Amino acid sequence: MINVYEQVSRNKFKSTLIMALFIAFIFGVAYLIDYYFNLGPTFIFFALGLSAFMSAASYFWGDSIVLSLNHAHPADRKKYFDFYTITENLSMAENIPMPRIYVIESEAPNAFATGRDPQHAVVCATTGLLNKLNRTELEAVIAHELSHIKNFDTRLMMIVSILIGSLSILINMATRSMFFGGGKNRDNDNKDGGAIFAVIGIVLIIFAPLIAQLIQLAISRRREYLADASAVMLTRQPQGLIDALIKISQDQNVLSQASTATASLYISNPFKGNKIATLFSTHPPIADRIKTLQQML
Repeated sequence: MINVYEQVSRNKFKSTLIMALFIAFIFGVAYLIDYYFNLGPTFIFFALGLSAFMSAASYFWGDSIVLSLNHAHPADRKKYFDFYTITENLSMAENIPMPRIYVIESEAPNAFATGRDPQHAVVCATTGLLNKLNRTELEAVIAHELSHIKNFDTRLMMIVSILIGSLSILINMATRSMFFGGGKNRDNDNKDGGAIFAVIGIVLIIFAPLIAQLIQLAISRRREYLADASAVMLTRQPQGLIDALIKISQDQNVLSQASTATASLYISNPFKGNKIATLFSTHPPIADRIKTLQQML
């Protein structure tokens, strides 16, 4: 397993690389659309500008977008006193600024962290997690999320989540414009090119969720093991995280606010009972994580 410093360096590099590849991909798609429908260079410049804006938005406003997508709201200190004080104490121990605290109204126990760096970070937990875990277990979960923040996992996964969501939107927009008068074919006498592109568009729409999951899976599941280990180093209580993961995995409530774009951010895969989503989960199996943690006892 690579050390924390190597992980931070890799995450920063991957974040920059993914944004660059996203812009290049959008340019390629825009070129194909222009080639078949003769929309002119203005369309290509528009697509490039849009992709650059989305990349910048994922970096500077990704945390706000993720919180909005998950219907999260700020946590009140008095109402969620344990959540607030645990995060405050552990942040001091990790020597990072205290992140903003948010909650999601859901009985499904889960949590995630987001933000481009420790100075702009957020920790979010469901009300189910806050109600069903004791203080020791909650400390372990928050320590796990703070480890993601310190390791810059949050920047990488936030950017990936927002760009994947943007990619799905662009695919749908391009395909709809194709079917509903989206430009004049470059060669009116040749219908084959448009027919081929129509098939490609249909395939992209059908498999977009699967493509998104595979992209997130390629980022690597190892970051969860590293965050688990870092959480244990911080709290010195591996049993707390073990018990928390058991409660989270055995709970039958479904987190309806989660989506394929943001599922990778959570401490545990929110799509319980969905075998296909579990197969392509960005999270390693809970049983494997628990087995690794038990070796630290």
